[in-house]
Amino acid sequence: MKIFLDTANIEEILKYSFIIDGVTTNPTLLAFEKTGSDIHDHITRITKIVNGPISVEAISQTAPELIHEAKELASFSENVVVKIPMTEEGIKATKKLSDEGINTNVTLIFSANQAYLAAKAGATYASIFIGRLDDIGHDGILVVKDTVEIFRQHNLKTQVITASVRHPIHVINAAKAGSHVITIPPKVLSLMFKHNLTDLGLKRFLDDWAQITNKTGT
Repeated sequence: MKIFLDTANIEEILKYSFIIDGVTTNPTLLAFEKTGSDIHDHITRITKIVNGPISVEAISQTAPELIHEAKELASFSENVVVKIPMTEEGIKATKKLSDEGINTNVTLIFSANQAYLAAKAGATYASIFIGRLDDIGHDGILVVKDTVEIFRQHNLKTQVITASVRHPIHVINAAKAGSHVITIPPKVLSLMFKHNLTDLGLKRFLDDWAQITNKTGT
């Protein structure tokens, strides 16, 4: 399972560039970085750090507008994957963009039915928002599992991205469900490195080493 970092923050991307396979952004994340009209420059900076897919979201509503915007975003870099909303107009745009060789990431998917439609339209990725499903009492990971199974049975090339990740357990469950990719906020990725027993073990080793070196005078 590939790891994408869900952020537009350059420092965070640099920090975790050694372990991530790509980056996902959205208008909210970009606005938080106060990129303003310099989105092109900001995305270009990211593509120079990460040699992998960089998702950038189109915000238009109609298929013709989405197609036009997507082509502009895709011109930023060959690494750019255009995020398209899971709507009828979005799926129309996805089909056209796929036919023209532009990579797409259909976003805001909450059911296997929606993911299947995205795959039929030729989406490169289908992003399932498990955290938001869990928030309303649904089983987000089950949607990922069902979607992966459907794609496998019907030989669909679209890759499943597990999105809206809230904690490290989501990561493990997504991997077990067969998700091709997971996009993780920096805060959650940071937690994945940590365990209390690791900290205790390191402290014990260092304490023991200090005692040994004190006794030997080295």
